[in-house]
Amino acid sequence: MVLTGHILEETSELSLSELCRCCQISAESMIELVEQGIISPSHGQTISQWRFQSSSLVRADKALRLKRDLQVNLAGTALVLELLDEIYELRTQLHRMEFSDI
Repeated sequence: MVLTGHILEETSELSLSELCRCCQISAESMIELVEQGIISPSHGQTISQWRFQSSSLVRADKALRLKRDLQVNLAGTALVLELLDEIYELRTQLHRMEFSDI
């Protein structure tokens, strides 16, 4: 098995074609992720001008794994990711509260 990866800085921005290449999917499939609200361009008015933060790569990868591995449709994937984000935020708040009591 061969593993490949991409090293990005947090401030890196990717074009649509770069994001597609990293995720190994077509532009049409990536546009569907945008249309479902799974990822959002950080700026750009037209598709050719879209730029995505490096965090979009991680989020798109999660979405594609949910779709591929668990057969979750895109609407379900958007919901799952939203709930995972909420869980992360709640855990972060709980962690802060636990340490503020010390």
